[in-house]
Amino acid sequence: MKPVKVLIVDDSALMRRIIHDIMAGDPRFIVVGTARDGVDALEKMERLSPDLVTLDVEMPRMDGLDTLKEIMRRYGTPVIMLSSLTLHGSSVTMEALALGAVDFLPKPQNLGVETSKDLARELLAKAAAAAKIKTVTPSPLRVAVKVPKKSSAHAVAPKVVAIGASTGGPRALEALVTELPHNLSAAVLITQHMPPKFTYALANRLNNIAAIRIKEAENGEPILTGVVYIAPGDYHLTVDGKHCVRLTQDLPVEHVRPSATVMMLSVAEIYHGNTIGVILTGMGKDGADGMMEIKRLGGRTLAQDEESSVIFSMPRASITAGIVDYVLPLSQIAGKISELCGRNSK
Repeated sequence: MKPVKVLIVDDSALMRRIIHDIMAGDPRFIVVGTARDGVDALEKMERLSPDLVTLDVEMPRMDGLDTLKEIMRRYGTPVIMLSSLTLHGSSVTMEALALGAVDFLPKPQNLGVETSKDLARELLAKAAAAAKIKTVTPSPLRVAVKVPKKSSAHAVAPKVVAIGASTGGPRALEALVTELPHNLSAAVLITQHMPPKFTYALANRLNNIAAIRIKEAENGEPILTGVVYIAPGDYHLTVDGKHCVRLTQDLPVEHVRPSATVMMLSVAEIYHGNTIGVILTGMGKDGADGMMEIKRLGGRTLAQDEESSVIFSMPRASITAGIVDYVLPLSQIAGKISELCGRNSK
């Protein structure tokens, strides 16, 4: 196979060099150019026709969001965003993912030997996954609106929907939760592979555009009907015998924390047949063991289909294990969840 042509866009000469050296050191990639801002990047996009772009969020002249919009409009080239580990940077990154960026990578705050190794491993894995996508066709950006929350969260949830997602997950979750009714007669627990701050920004963004209440999960809070809880970055989200959230920093599972499998195993143990497991787009096989336990204990299981997934690895792992009741396009998953859960009268 031909090497994937990569364009590196960053206003920091040091970061351009670091990313260049990581990508150039892997035979799957060839760096065809670098750019110091969005204006420079768009000119080089025209000349170099890269297969993949790494794009800094904060740049002079033309920032990452405006550059991304133009790349999506003109080319549909897969883009990986590089973001600062700040609340502002995470909020902008959520918007970038909604605009069509395939994935993102937080910029390390220091570049020691171990940090550099982690950056290289994560960048190469995400780049390899993104490179499999030929053209990105983002859906229209949903504008944040103040939706009145008619939460039916008056009691502990009788059912729980446990959702796992990774690469492509923020856009998939946006499409899914905005179709859930505010009076869903279940709680929803979500594990999306993200670092701290980014899960908080994701929860805030989704809460602003959905009818159902959405929040980042807090340790010890009760799991209530009509509320969506997102696992905080770097914490496994589990459920205790009192139907309350428990956040732990136990060891990563399948190299990730939070882990969808950890969440699903915990939910299945408490809710048994009143559990609905859902696996969305993502790399790896996180969630497959959890889905198996949900199925074994009498719950129902759903997986996103290949055509609508950005990366099909996570859904495929559960589907090929023969533990999925419904394989559905993303556009039908919220409806099936509502059908299986029902709605409260309030």
